[in-house]
Order: sequence, then structure tokens, then C-alpha cells
Amino acid sequence: MFEKQQLIDIARTPMPFGKYAGCPLIDLPEEYLLWFSREGFPSGKLGQLMALALEVKIEGLEGLITPLK
Repeated sequence: MFEKQQLIDIARTPMPFGKYAGCPLIDLPEEYLLWFSREGFPSGKLGQLMALALEVKIEGLEGLITPLK
């Protein structure tokens, strides 16, 4: 399922570029993450964390992340 460190990372890692630069990954709009899902997530850890943030949002589990911020 989810690893604790990954959940901490999506709560605390800021988006490094674009319209939402500086925004924690978990706070990115779902539509924005869905766009990346269709067009391709960035390579590496950032892309993996963005995909996880989308999965958390789709499953309605954002409440798990709130205490980690």
C-alpha cells in the first residue's frame, strides 16, 4: 500500500515548477495531477510522488496526509 515516508514526502515536497511552484504535492489540484497522468508524469521521484498524490486524492485519503504537514 503506502509507505510512511512516501506520505510524508507528498505532504512536504513542494512542486518545483509551473503554475503551482512551491505548493505541496498533496495540495495540487486533482485536475492538474490528472493532466500529468494523461500526458506523462516527470521522471524520477517527483513523478512517482505526483502519481501517489493523485492516487491518494482519487481514493479520498487526504485525511491521512493532513497530520503529516
